[in-house]
Amino acid sequence: MRIRRVLVIGTALVALAAVAGCGNDDDKKSGDKTSSSPSDGTSPSDGTGQDAGGGLPKAANLASITYYVNKFTSCLDLKTGADYDANHDGDKTAWGADEAADPSWGIKERGVCSDGSGDPVALLSVADMKAFQTAAKANNEQFLVGQDFAVIPVGSQVIQELQKSELLFLTCDPDFSAPSGFQKSPGLVDGCVLTNYFSS
Repeated sequence: MRIRRVLVIGTALVALAAVAGCGNDDDKKSGDKTSSSPSDGTSPSDGTGQDAGGGLPKAANLASITYYVNKFTSCLDLKTGADYDANHDGDKTAWGADEAADPSWGIKERGVCSDGSGDPVALLSVADMKAFQTAAKANNEQFLVGQDFAVIPVGSQVIQELQKSELLFLTCDPDFSAPSGFQKSPGLVDGCVLTNYFSS
């Protein structure tokens, strides 16, 4: 009788262990699905994440660009470019009022937020990055860029803080050189380069 009871209890424990083991496998599989969703630590629905190659960050819209920039520095009180320009009366203006209206720049949307010191940070959603780089080269302009957006801070503190991001510095200056140890790769336009050395 006692042996039979021990066998029954033993069989029950083995069955419970097997069920628990199956549950853990399911949990792991479920966890794997979650971890494989395209995200760089942000929520999958916010439109901000790394591209498939793990290169420049992407952002689907101005809200996503703001969310991304806020991970490294302050980007507060987002306004559309038109709203900012209509209500701005300070000395420091945000880049791009005329350029955003010019189709040759390939800019889809322009917004402006404020850094921690109240200085403007222009945010550009770029529909055509090759056109954008072509215009940047023609106008001798420099930007911090992602795969499909650009950020133009006024304050040097913000630029320093964004060095911790995955954004790269876009320049088409033929005399530009980065110190050894910094990344430097060709842009989409001949003569333009992308680098993680943020030249002042």
